[in-house]
Amino acid sequence: MMPPVEGAKDTRMTKRFAAALLSTLAVGITPSAMAQAPDTFRAGAIVVEAPWSRATPGGAKVGGGYMRITNTGSEPDRLVGGSTVVAEGFEVHRSTVTDGIARMEPVTGGLEIGPGQTVELKPGAMHAMFVNLRQGLKPGETVDGMLVFEKAGALKIAYRVGGIGAQAAPAAANAHQNH
Repeated sequence: MMPPVEGAKDTRMTKRFAAALLSTLAVGITPSAMAQAPDTFRAGAIVVEAPWSRATPGGAKVGGGYMRITNTGSEPDRLVGGSTVVAEGFEVHRSTVTDGIARMEPVTGGLEIGPGQTVELKPGAMHAMFVNLRQGLKPGETVDGMLVFEKAGALKIAYRVGGIGAQAAPAAANAHQNH
């Protein structure tokens, strides 16, 4: 075996070694970095993250759905409908407070998500309403649902159910407790 060569050849070998090492690391990292998070759903240019709901008290006839919706495309899209396996109906509602009085009203014509925009559906603001629940929602369960977008089409999602007074998705709440 020859002793290491100093100078230009040594520099080239160092660069090759570094490139090979980076390639090896990239191959190991890339699949997990590119993997879709378990609570992320995609249809066309629409990405839905962390859909969740709150548990409902016994006898409740409505429930709420919350999530982040991002339009990664160059044209607007619109959430025009949806459904869940636990309710007869699905509506998008807007909550407002005027003069200390809380109101909730359906969003007519669908919810627009502009190009590059993220819209968050959350408690006390814009949210999905599950109408005429067939059964109560219990903490820890997952509820299948579907969202319908004007351009992206139908997208199957799953809502994680948190506690009755939850203010954030169950997975997000657990992640914060570990910090």
